[in-house]
Parts: sequence; C-alpha cells; structure tokens
Amino acid sequence: MREYLGFYIDGGWVEPARPETLDVINPANGNVAGRISMGSAADVDRAVQAARRAFVSWSRTSRAERIEAFERVIEEYRRRHDELADAITEEMGAPISLARQAQARSGLAHLEAGLAVLRNFTFEQTRGTTRIVKEPIGVCGLITPWNWPMNQIACKVAPALATGCTIVLKPSEVAPFSACLFAEILHAARIPAGVFNLVNGAGATVGAAIASHPGVDMVSFTGSTRAGVEVAKAAAPGVKRVAQELGGKSPNIILDDADLEKAVTAGVKHVMGNSGQSCNAASRMLVPAEKLDEVTAIAKRVAEAIRVGDPRSGADMGPVVSPAHWQKIQELIASGIEEGAALVTGGLGRPEGLDAGCYVKPTIFAHVKNDMRIAREEIFGPVLSIISYSSVDEAIEIGNDTEYGLAAYIWGADMARVGAVAAELRAGRVSINGAGGDLLAPFGGYKKSGNGREWGEYGFNEFLEVKAVLGCEE
Repeated sequence: MREYLGFYIDGGWVEPARPETLDVINPANGNVAGRISMGSAADVDRAVQAARRAFVSWSRTSRAERIEAFERVIEEYRRRHDELADAITEEMGAPISLARQAQARSGLAHLEAGLAVLRNFTFEQTRGTTRIVKEPIGVCGLITPWNWPMNQIACKVAPALATGCTIVLKPSEVAPFSACLFAEILHAARIPAGVFNLVNGAGATVGAAIASHPGVDMVSFTGSTRAGVEVAKAAAPGVKRVAQELGGKSPNIILDDADLEKAVTAGVKHVMGNSGQSCNAASRMLVPAEKLDEVTAIAKRVAEAIRVGDPRSGADMGPVVSPAHWQKIQELIASGIEEGAALVTGGLGRPEGLDAGCYVKPTIFAHVKNDMRIAREEIFGPVLSIISYSSVDEAIEIGNDTEYGLAAYIWGADMARVGAVAAELRAGRVSINGAGGDLLAPFGGYKKSGNGREWGEYGFNEFLEVKAVLGCEE
C-alpha cells in the first residue's frame, strides 16, 4: 500500500501542520490503495514562503542552467516512466496500456516540448530605443485534476520552470500518487530547494489557500467550470493572474461527404477513451439527418466491441474514477432516457460480469435534442449523444449552442467547406479529419471553457510578465 504522509516543501518531505489523512481508493475494485495527508492553509503558507525564497535565485538562472535542469528531469522521468504509469492505473483506473502509452507518456512529452521551446524562446528583444523583456511572474500556484494527472502537471510545471518561476502544486487528492512520484523525480534531478513544492489536500482548503495567498503571483487551474469560478473568486482580491482550463461539451460535426465508417469509428473511440474522462471529449456527434440511421448502426457496433474490465487485464476501458462520479454518470444517463433520447446501447448499471468497481457501460444515445441534459452538461463519462442536422448552417449553430468552447471536430472531404465550418466554430482547438495532437499548438478554450492557453510557447507566455525599458541606446 502506498503512503505519502508528508508534503514536499523546500527540497524535502516534511510533516503536515496538523494530522489528517485520506484513504485513496482504487476504482477498479474499491480497495484502499494507499493514504495521503491532507494539507491546510498553514502547509500552503510554508510552501509559498519556500517558493518565494527560491524565486530570488531561480529567476536569475540562465537559459543554459535551466536547459541543464530540464535534461536532468527528463532523464529521471524516463527512468521512472513505467512506475508512474502503474501509479496512474492504480489511482484513477486507466488501462495499463493507456497509462503507459498516453497518460505517463504525455508528461514526458510536455517536458520534452518545454525543453525544445526553452532552447529558442525570445525572452528579450529591442525595438528602436526600447527593450522589451519577458520576466518570470513569480510564485505560481498550480491546481491539477485527476483525469490526466501527469499531462496536466507537466504542461504547467514545464513552462513555469522554464521561465524562471517557482511552484506550489496541489494535485487532485483523488489521484495523488503520480504527483508524489513526480516530486521524487524533481528531487532526484536536483531541482533546487523551494523551486518546486507539493501540498496534497482538498480544493476547498488547500486549493482555496493557494488561490487567495498574497504570496502567490499567478494561479493555473485545470478542472470543472464550477471549481474554476471559485478559484477566480478567491484570487480576485489579490488581482493575480488566473489561467483556467475548464470543462467542455465538444461538437463533432460529420459532413455529408465524410467517410462515415472512419469518422464515426474514430468519434466513438474518442469519447470512450479514458472512460470518457477528458475535457475535450467529442461528446456531441452531429450528423446529417439522412445519414442518422447509418451512423447509429456504426456507432452501436463500435461501442459494443469495446472491452470493459480490470485495467490490468488488457481491457480497452477501465472504471471511472470514483463511486461518486459513477453515480453522477448514472443520473445523467437516466436523464437521457427520461427526456426521450433513443438509447442505442449501454445504459444504466455496470457492464455484465462486473459486479464491483466503478465501471460504466459504453453508452450511446441517438435522436438527441440539443436542449437535453445529456447534450448540455459535461458528463465526463463514456456517453455519446448523436444529434441530427438538416443543413451545415444548422450544424454550426448547434455546435456553438453550448456554454463551453474548448474543442471541436470536423470530418469531410471538401476541405474548402471544412475550413469554412472551422472558421465559424467558437472553440479554442478544432481538429480536422482526426488530426492528432500538437504539443506546440495552444490548448485552451472560449467561453466557460476557461481563459489563457497552455502548451508550447503559448504556455510560456502565461508565466511571464512583460516589461518595456525605454530610452536604451541603439
């Protein structure tokens, strides 16, 4: 059983200010996988003070010194990659293949991308007699979720470290093991004391203390829109920068000239991947009305071929993260049935043969109306809503008819028409015909999906202040 009963502060593991522990549950079987200590405002204050002291020297390090530090972190991360993947499977239920190939791998990829950007990033430029300088913003509070733990930690830590900032991290208390391993990695890589600090705990205590602390200069938060609003409120009196990557209800528009077999198969697998627990999941599939029956048949076949089971058994899909989250998904599936959507496959309860654990049936609804709860709310589970449209203009209108704007997807053969649709969609990232990820492209959303951008050089800019020095000699 894993135990992390201390917090990583000022270069070492320290005891919490007050004793309080939390059992971390393995969602595959309901067993206790380990324990962590739960922090308080006093622990946050200790971490912030350490980060402020370390900022004095870390902010003045050269590009070459930070490159060397990154190289050490990457080397150590590679050494412990499979250990991270194993922890992720245990804490949040990702199939071990997904944990190795995507979950843990994404953290390494963000570190490598951060290093690549750091090598060439323009921190200073001169325009006439004015020198424009980008300087580290200061102490950064990072609050990260459980669904892609290493992805979200690394995509924040990498630019913060690269730009000369110092860090206080609060990972999700639901999936904290991989974050603690990450702290061990940074320690082994000889990141100076106080540059990186970790305090476990609940959002209402540790998260709120980070957001409101006067010694924190910037907060980067990933999670639900509801929690993001609370973080912004807590940060507002300090007028500190808040970057947010929040919820989504992303449209997947399949045009009438698309390869239906390819588009629908990819769309279903995208929603079911990671048990549907991805903020950019293409959870609303918009299809031409005349092709609805054909699309529904393909979607049903693909969903019913997905193997659900123990994440260490070779299953395609593991459990969702917790009993509470399982219950939320069940309530939303029930609402789809009650509001008159056609249940194509899946539905309420656990898959056959799985009597324990937080397993959800891969579920597809057709004949969904965009005002139904399953089309409005972020389910964060393996549930796909198929919505028909009568014209491309209507598809665009439905696609944009959401309070979110994180991602959108389009499938079609006529690239001019695809481009025209992409131009009309109010989303931070639009993927065409299954285009893969780009770690150097900006990631973030419109509307209630957040503000600011992560990844690549765009992520660097979130952690920098801009100073103009006037009257320099030419």
